[in-house]
Amino acid sequence: MMDIHLDRPAMWIFENSNVRGPLGYATGYEIMPGAAAASLLDPEDGAQRVGAFSTHQLWVTPYRPDELYAAGVYPTASKGNDGLAAWTQANRPIDNTDIVAWYTMGFYHIMPRAEDWPVMPVMWHEFVIRPYDFFSQNPVLTLPSAP
Repeated sequence: MMDIHLDRPAMWIFENSNVRGPLGYATGYEIMPGAAAASLLDPEDGAQRVGAFSTHQLWVTPYRPDELYAAGVYPTASKGNDGLAAWTQANRPIDNTDIVAWYTMGFYHIMPRAEDWPVMPVMWHEFVIRPYDFFSQNPVLTLPSAP
């Protein structure tokens, strides 16, 4: 589990130390976080127990085909005993295995507007994921200059 700290900006790098790029560095992917927020709910609040994934911005788990949803399979019927908070209690190893990175983007809906009902059409969230040390140079340098 990792959290975003505004006083210490960072990017997360997931690398495979068993695969080397053309320059000899381990290849991977870099995630540059976007808009994020920490939960304001008390940890014992029912909604927070069910939505425990919101307590951290990044979770990493080994891949399991039955672990598909951050809040568990049935979050509206959950007692908070399913999902990322429960799965990570086992502290399973993630080295040299297929992993899932769960990035929770968030925001505070401090000033709801009439335009936000029934869906919020103007709130955009994004993050950047890009290759890390896969190439020996910037790959766009070899693109043709004309279509």
